[in-house]
Amino acid sequence: MSDPKKSNDAEDILSEFHDTHILTEPEPQVSSPEPQVSSPEPQVSSPEPQVSSPEPMHQLPSPEPMHQLPSPEPMHQLPSPENDSVKQTIHDPEERDVIFIGTKPLLSYVAATLTQLSTRRIVTITARGNRITQAVDVSQMIVKRMNTVGYVVHDVRILSVSLKSQDGKLRNVSTIEIDITKN
Repeated sequence: MSDPKKSNDAEDILSEFHDTHILTEPEPQVSSPEPQVSSPEPQVSSPEPQVSSPEPMHQLPSPEPMHQLPSPEPMHQLPSPENDSVKQTIHDPEERDVIFIGTKPLLSYVAATLTQLSTRRIVTITARGNRITQAVDVSQMIVKRMNTVGYVVHDVRILSVSLKSQDGKLRNVSTIEIDITKN
């Protein structure tokens, strides 16, 4: 079924191509015998609107104005404020060198901490509640297993934070923050 459609499409394209060549051939013949072809000129003028209809098709694919419409230039103007925000994000990563311990396997936190330590001087491992033991395990894995690199526990902070539980009551939750640095 696709073969007849393709042949119909091909035939349509060939017939249009053939029509355009037939229209272009009579024009040179019309221009040679100018006195006798005064009446064929109106016939040529009627095919000209047909030729002019493909010209608007050439005008339709005017992505050039569309290339002007996508305003990367205003977006380039926007990065100027983003440069200010980049300065802010430079401060944020220094503050955000914190690894929060959650439900993932321990080695994923070890890998994340080692990745941060490769680019930063101090990384903080933070955990709350039952995850405190995992935070201690992560820090000890880094310090003991990476003994040759020289990572040490720089500081340990133990906090108690009041949080609202799901039933709306304030509960004290223990928090630990362990700073690891390269010696």
